[in-house]
Amino acid sequence: MVSSSHEALHWVFQKDPALLTRAFQSVLRVPFPEPRDFAVLNTDVTEIEPVERRVDTLMRVDTDEGTYLLIVEAQGKQDEGKRGSWPYYLSYLYAKYGWEPVLVVITQNSATARWAAQPIRRGLPGWHSMTVRPLVIGPDNVPVIASEREAERDIPLAVLSAMTHGRGAKAAAILEPLAFALRTVDAESAAVFGQLIESCLADSRAKEIWRDLMSEIRYFFNNPVAEKVREEGRVEGREEGRVEDRAEMTLRILEWRDVPVTDAVRERVLACSDLNQLEAWARRAMTAERAEDLFSG
Repeated sequence: MVSSSHEALHWVFQKDPALLTRAFQSVLRVPFPEPRDFAVLNTDVTEIEPVERRVDTLMRVDTDEGTYLLIVEAQGKQDEGKRGSWPYYLSYLYAKYGWEPVLVVITQNSATARWAAQPIRRGLPGWHSMTVRPLVIGPDNVPVIASEREAERDIPLAVLSAMTHGRGAKAAAILEPLAFALRTVDAESAAVFGQLIESCLADSRAKEIWRDLMSEIRYFFNNPVAEKVREEGRVEGREEGRVEDRAEMTLRILEWRDVPVTDAVRERVLACSDLNQLEAWARRAMTAERAEDLFSG
């Protein structure tokens, strides 16, 4: 059965097709022409024979240099059968559409990423009739975006970061700043991105923290005062709101983790007006054994 994380990993590119070409440039370091237009295509690659084959996500990308087919495959584990089906997808889709196909594999597992990146060669040794070189996006090349400002610059890339690192120890550091950054997009997009991220989180505690963060986001969008500040874009009010929210969130993270918070710690956190300092404390709150550990280092 296809898992929710499998669906989320490739569906995020349907939510924001331009994210895929940005991933070529910033994650894979592979040049790709600037797109003019995108179109999500039917993923069915079944022939007349009763053998059903489907790619995960298929998109047409029009550029000044030509049209490309981007095939996105979410891969949870090593599957040698894919080394037969992936070359088939590329050949069939090229024959069907006549556009150059590009295979992109996305995974949350480093070992699976290394396996998927291995070239697939078909033919005689030393004279291969076909060579397939998948482009692989995974936790080893997707940056950890643990800064709210960095997340705000590219929300979909920050979402991709949270998803690809969702099964690792770095997931928790991404969640809190990303939750604050999601307040800068519309409510519908924030909800969709939130669901995609949750489906990719493996740790039950990380899921719980993310659900609480999403509750805060829903409150933000439904709160008329917060909505007014967001719509009017008042920098001063927004910064003050960030400071207050970040301080409260730091304390809540400790409470979620059942770390006792003394009155002295609470007063010091709530009295701080330095957003950068609060960001550092919030990150430490994810792993601190004592509340006082926020202020060390």
